[in-house]
Amino acid sequence: MTVLFHMQGNTGVRNESLMMYIGVYAYGESRFELTFNPCDANIQRYDISFAWKQSSESLIKHGADIASLCPMNASIPIEANGIIPVAQSDVATIPPIALTIPDFEGYAILRIFANSTESEIGCYSAVITNGASFSHPNAVGTILGLFTVIALGASFVTAIYGDHVPTVRKHYAHSLSILVVFAVFHHIFFTSALSMNWPSVLAAFWSNYAWTGGMIYSELMQNSINQLIGSNRGNTSIVGAASSGSTSNNIGGGYSIQQIYKRASINIHSRQAMPNARDMLRSYRPRIELAKRALANSTDGYPWYGVPVKPGLPLPGNYSGFAGTLSEENIPASNAFMTGLLWFLILIVLIVAVVVSLKWVVEGLVNLKVVRKDRLTYFRERWIRYTASAALRTLLIGFFMMIFLTTFQFSYKGSADVTAIATIVFVIFSVGMFAVAGYACFYRLRWGRYASEPDRLHLERKKAWLRIPWYEIERESQKNEKTAQKVFVGSLPWWRIYYVDADPQRISVHEDEGFTVRFGWLAARFRRTRWWFFAVWLSYEFVRACFYGGAAGHPMTQVFGLLVIEIIAFIGMIAMKPFEGARLNALMVYLLGFSKVATLALSAAFDSTFNLSRIITVVIGVVIIVIQGVLTIILLIAVAIGTISSYFSLTRNREDFKPKSWAPTRQKYFDHIETTATDLPPPPPAQPQAPQEPYFSVSTVRRCPKIEDEDEDVIAEKGDDLTASRFSLTRKSRANSMHSQMSSSVPFGARVHRASWSSKDLNSWHENNQKDLDKRRPRTATPTLRQPFVQAGPSRSRDDMRDSTASGSLLPIENSIKE
Repeated sequence: MTVLFHMQGNTGVRNESLMMYIGVYAYGESRFELTFNPCDANIQRYDISFAWKQSSESLIKHGADIASLCPMNASIPIEANGIIPVAQSDVATIPPIALTIPDFEGYAILRIFANSTESEIGCYSAVITNGASFSHPNAVGTILGLFTVIALGASFVTAIYGDHVPTVRKHYAHSLSILVVFAVFHHIFFTSALSMNWPSVLAAFWSNYAWTGGMIYSELMQNSINQLIGSNRGNTSIVGAASSGSTSNNIGGGYSIQQIYKRASINIHSRQAMPNARDMLRSYRPRIELAKRALANSTDGYPWYGVPVKPGLPLPGNYSGFAGTLSEENIPASNAFMTGLLWFLILIVLIVAVVVSLKWVVEGLVNLKVVRKDRLTYFRERWIRYTASAALRTLLIGFFMMIFLTTFQFSYKGSADVTAIATIVFVIFSVGMFAVAGYACFYRLRWGRYASEPDRLHLERKKAWLRIPWYEIERESQKNEKTAQKVFVGSLPWWRIYYVDADPQRISVHEDEGFTVRFGWLAARFRRTRWWFFAVWLSYEFVRACFYGGAAGHPMTQVFGLLVIEIIAFIGMIAMKPFEGARLNALMVYLLGFSKVATLALSAAFDSTFNLSRIITVVIGVVIIVIQGVLTIILLIAVAIGTISSYFSLTRNREDFKPKSWAPTRQKYFDHIETTATDLPPPPPAQPQAPQEPYFSVSTVRRCPKIEDEDEDVIAEKGDDLTASRFSLTRKSRANSMHSQMSSSVPFGARVHRASWSSKDLNSWHENNQKDLDKRRPRTATPTLRQPFVQAGPSRSRDDMRDSTASGSLLPIENSIKE
């Protein structure tokens, strides 16, 4: 490793001999130290030049450059440069991967001491980098901004499409919320407000999200804010960062003035004892290398030239607290509040202008007959209400950011004028938003009352993940038939507060068009039974912002206080699942909640109390980057899916939907919207059916008449039932009856014959058959012998006889002869 430096400047000191100290630090540990007298370096330069037999012109040139610090004089500009070789043994403890990962954490410190007072009169710090970084605000910030605009457009069009307010609300509730998008971005960026000594990788990563918190650098804006602030820029060290332009004795682990001048005296005595130039060359090799490199000329110079930090910024290489992250944007901590406020006001103006412009653009397209006259009628008639709702929704989204920036300004103790403005903004946001939320709750609940009754909390012992012992709490009022059979290990007295509506038949909150039109920007996305969650959300964001901003400079209070709040909020949101859309619950409740808890728990390791190695802190920082990076990727995927679902909502009245392959998914999405809108518990699952085995069952039984039924004793027992049966047996014919045609299963034209015949049935059949024969026999005809076979049954047509013959219903010839 080689460290190159080039120093230029001026001084107001008239005449002072100096002692200089240069230290190189990597990952929190000193890797190289050099203490020298500039005058000794100047003498040594001449000696080495003489040994190398350089020209006198070169001697004069380089000697003048070094002489600018020997002694330091106000009339001579300061300019010096050098190369500091760092031995391999000095960096052997650094893992090789640490030299290649982005945002190498290293810096060099130059301290200048006055020999007359043996005190520090100057301290300069420069960052050492390896050229790779997680900071790509132009690329990453542009991608995040593009997806945010897409989500904003998809959410807005679902709110203005349609004229039936409850239907519009249902589809709007399932589009991706901009509140959720900025909640994720604000969580990532404002984590840097914890007063921790952050590793450089985190500060670089968070700079990609700086625009979401209103931290956008503009030279004109910063100059205007500087004029308002004046010279009172506050104290950056209050919020955990080392401020430039102030005393920083502890930077780089501090220094000992006795050791500085002890080393210098040892170097002077050893130089006087050197017998020749060769020994001198070996002894003063570091100082030789210090003066070896030629100064850069004014045409090309060094390609890695840095710039002096602006007043109010921390020292380079110090990323502690919110000020350290803001230094990546060149925004002083004293300007943070005014910068965020101005950009937030600009955002509100842009939102209002876009809504108003959309209204008149649509009107122009209608007049040009490019768009049908009935398109977006509801929005065009109520565009002023939509504009006001968009502005109020923007205030709700920026509530956490503005409360944090105002409380941070109070902790920073900067300019009195800026603090007064912060006080006004704090009152407007805190009092105004809570007043609106309270009025929204009163507007819905004014016709009812709250009732309280005793309740109990039952503690049930169970197992999580089949092995881990766990306990679950259930209220007595929520027990049902399924939970009534459970065995509880204990219970506690509790109470239950619930709302009693004066009108039980009153429509639900989401069917109330008056409430939705007035307060839809607050409650439209929440479930029917959780419509009041916006009040809980405002309280939760207010407490978080006060911990982040108001407790600045107290890292342990911030971390552990917020950790308790986030754990309680995480559990509570999982229990409530406030959003109607499944994607919003997954993002806001589960993923964002887990990221907040995990980030805070890992951030505690960056406090100086634990004194962890900087290499370990870099590893922890990379873990935080992975967690927050995965959260960002899932958010972008949710934006893409939300755009598709918004397209489904915009085409809900169309039959010719394209692409047709998405039609089943679209129908499932509509069914899901209708199901979740009612906010009713799902039906109980069906009981699992036992596997069927081979079985035998008799479904119906039919008894056919038998000859024994004609016995006298059977007749006496059956009575009327047998009479009815006999009547059914002695009917003449069923072939042509409607009942026979409807109930018979034999082919058309065939007759159903009885399975058994009694003697009375045979006699009746013979009588009927004889009558038929008498009717058919010609009166003048002579008697003839009967056919050897006679059809059993009444006379029929030839086709009927053919069919009956085919069925085999013939009587034996003995019956005909007997007749």
